[in-house]
Amino acid sequence: MSSQAVAAVFVPLVVIALLIIATVVARRHGFNVGNTHTVVRCLDGHLFTTIWIPGLSLKALRFGPFRLQRCPVGDHVTFVTPVRESDLTEEERWFARQHHDDSLP
Repeated sequence: MSSQAVAAVFVPLVVIALLIIATVVARRHGFNVGNTHTVVRCLDGHLFTTIWIPGLSLKALRFGPFRLQRCPVGDHVTFVTPVRESDLTEEERWFARQHHDDSLP
């Protein structure tokens, strides 16, 4: 097998492995990432749920642990980041679950 063929197989496998590791680490630190109802907070402090799958952005621009996307609470485009649900009150969790960003564009 040529070195290009090995790289064509090896590189995607390494990327997938790193994304899985990042998801496991984030979950162990209390972040509920890797699903369709991740609670996030925008820069204005609004809480809502969104799809947050590490390594994949369907409706947002990724910037490390932040994403630039629309906030359905304030109806503005802003940076959002996941929050630990254990750090939220029951009322905050309820509020976030009542405000989910739009489905896929």
